[in-house]
Amino acid sequence: MEKTYQIITDATADLNAELMQESGLEMLPMDVEIEGKRYSYAPVGGDLGEAEFYRALQAGKRASTSQINPLVYESCFERFLKAGMDVLYVCFTSGLSGTIMAAQTCMEELRERYPERKLICVDSLCASAGEGLLARRAAKMQREGHSLEETAAWLEENRLHVCHWFTVDDLQHLRRGGRISAATAIVGTALQVKPILRVDETGHLENVDKVRGRRRALSALVERFDETWAPELDGTVMLGHGACLEDAEFVAGQLRERHPGIEIDIVYMGPIIGAHTGPGTVALLYWGSKR
Repeated sequence: MEKTYQIITDATADLNAELMQESGLEMLPMDVEIEGKRYSYAPVGGDLGEAEFYRALQAGKRASTSQINPLVYESCFERFLKAGMDVLYVCFTSGLSGTIMAAQTCMEELRERYPERKLICVDSLCASAGEGLLARRAAKMQREGHSLEETAAWLEENRLHVCHWFTVDDLQHLRRGGRISAATAIVGTALQVKPILRVDETGHLENVDKVRGRRRALSALVERFDETWAPELDGTVMLGHGACLEDAEFVAGQLRERHPGIEIDIVYMGPIIGAHTGPGTVALLYWGSKR
């Protein structure tokens, strides 16, 4: 079946090249700056790899990110409009970035130039591979023959079923981002306290709990998963990691022991999210009964 609309997401979705190709998604690149040098990041076509990025952070370099340039939106959206296709954009949560505003403004302008075409922007209220889960579900619905409007409506109705649980190893990155105080970071580092965080119902980051020790923190992610996983809704599970594959595999092993046959996709947590969470971050993303 020939596609009548293109599904687009952005580099915060943390989908690797294989998953992108499998889903038929288009990904907007995003910029990350390391010690004053700007890079464009995307799993395909970017000029910064995940391993290179985390090596820079581990060497003590500082990284920052910026919102997508409106001209990047215009160029991407218009490419598909000119080809006679409509556009569905699954966007990074408005709770952590204002980038959705630029996308919506761009769409308004393009609607005037292409009145026969449809453009819909869905605020995912998700981050990292949670956003990726939502975009992948949109692609699945498209393959099943659902219209642009049907797919967008389903995403908006069910986006709060995407659960995000994660922990970080280095508290200083959360401190720099204003997520925790300097005092909390110092004391937590000294006592090996690891935070358990989630993305809440408004798409914001929430510090839910803290535990002593790395392995306990990783196991806490699995415990949260067991409380809400809803495979009858969608069994797809993703694990994101900040250059700590062994830790992600540890979590995956626990999940497989508890849920034989579970399928888990393990991906890098890309530079756009990783700039704010740092090396050693592990995120568990899945469809649940509630956030």
